[in-house]
Amino acid sequence: MKEEQLSLLLKSSSKFPLPQGVKLSYGTAGFRADASILRSTVFRVGILAALRSLQTKSVIGLMITASHNVVSDNGVKVADPSGGMLTQDWEPFADSLANAPDPHHLLQLINEFVKKEKIPLDGSGSAEILLGRDTWPSGESLVEAANEGVNSILGANFVDMGVVTTPQLHWMVSSTKQGCLMDLVPNKSEMANTDEKSILDGANGIGGEKLEMLKESLGPVIEVCNSGKGAGVLNEKVGSDFKEKILPRNFGHNDVGSRCASFDGDADRLVYFSVIQETGNKINLVDGDKILSLFALFIKEQISILEQGKDEKGSSDYHARIGVVQTAYANGGSTDYLKRLGLEVVFTPTGVKYLHEQAAAYDIGIYFEANGHRTVLFSEKFLSWVEEKNHELSSVSIGSEQQKAALRLVAVSKLINQAVGDALSGLLLVEAILQHMGWSVKVLDWKAVVTTNAETVAVKPPGIQESINAKIEASTQEEDDSLAKSLAHLVEHFLGS
Repeated sequence: MKEEQLSLLLKSSSKFPLPQGVKLSYGTAGFRADASILRSTVFRVGILAALRSLQTKSVIGLMITASHNVVSDNGVKVADPSGGMLTQDWEPFADSLANAPDPHHLLQLINEFVKKEKIPLDGSGSAEILLGRDTWPSGESLVEAANEGVNSILGANFVDMGVVTTPQLHWMVSSTKQGCLMDLVPNKSEMANTDEKSILDGANGIGGEKLEMLKESLGPVIEVCNSGKGAGVLNEKVGSDFKEKILPRNFGHNDVGSRCASFDGDADRLVYFSVIQETGNKINLVDGDKILSLFALFIKEQISILEQGKDEKGSSDYHARIGVVQTAYANGGSTDYLKRLGLEVVFTPTGVKYLHEQAAAYDIGIYFEANGHRTVLFSEKFLSWVEEKNHELSSVSIGSEQQKAALRLVAVSKLINQAVGDALSGLLLVEAILQHMGWSVKVLDWKAVVTTNAETVAVKPPGIQESINAKIEASTQEEDDSLAKSLAHLVEHFLGS
């Protein structure tokens, strides 16, 4: 390591000592903790991002966010050149870097790592980091720490993207340009007119603020509640992580009959819900499993229409392989439904990075966690085929059902944010599909769904907080409660309380 680089790292790292007793681990959500103890961690992640950019010779993203956590928390995570999450190979280094007890240990770790990975640390290379934050009040201070970290590496520069949603930052990295979310939105003229009102609970976060900016360009009538402009507190009694059967703040009787949706604080989770008429203060939750089924049904329908258009000679046309990726937390009924559609369903460990990786193995890969993380991935091979198909059909049978199906699939690929799960683009896709099918959430008869002896139990550490998540299914509330109590006793017996 050059003397100039050594001196720069020693000087900057001395400004950000590790708080006593702090030990953090890089998980699915990156590092996340109380914001008051994160400055040293964010500084060191800035160093990591710069090193990753030097190694890959690509733009890297660094996002300051705590997603659905309380407003006193914050966090930091890295986006790889693909727009996806930091490669798992670098997570142990991230842990070691964050927990190095002093500047000298920090330098030793960096020196050993760059030698092993053959990363140029002599100023000959260049690195570019796109830095974003959301509306957490601690964000500005942590951005300063991240900047110091990036600037501690010779040849590294940062571009401050300002206040953005987490999916926007991931998409900007994958596009390697300072793009705009409008590129993900279809033209207003392409969207059907509707008198139906949709209401978004923006969790008093960045997502509601960004949707307000897009409202004039959207066909559907979308009202934004809890946008963060008023007195509401980020993620406090609002947001996709808050609700299960509880009505979010500022919703009530007046919203009975409306289609309602909810983001989390950084707009990478999406759920829908409807207000129950009899009570006016409880909801029917439409979680990720149901939205996943909607996406899968629509895409399968368009592919089937295209296949019907093949010539009678049975030409060896391209066959798209569609895969749906779920976790152990998925509702068993949704899995059965997807299989009945003739779709290939696979399971991965919990965590977006696992689902995203598996979905990328298909021509069309769809994943949607029950908590609202999701996206649809299209392979380059499929995109080339469907665009060629649309062009071919436009010249010989424009306006045919096959041509419309091809056009819809092209439109979906442009609308959905394939870099990472994005609540904004997901919301727009749900609205577009419901309009296309003439469906409404409020008319669905959830009581028609019956299960018998179909209990499902899953217990797993979430990777983003010090707790155990339990997911339980049963045919009645009483059986569900009984299972929950039994499970709690088992957890206490084996793990302690």
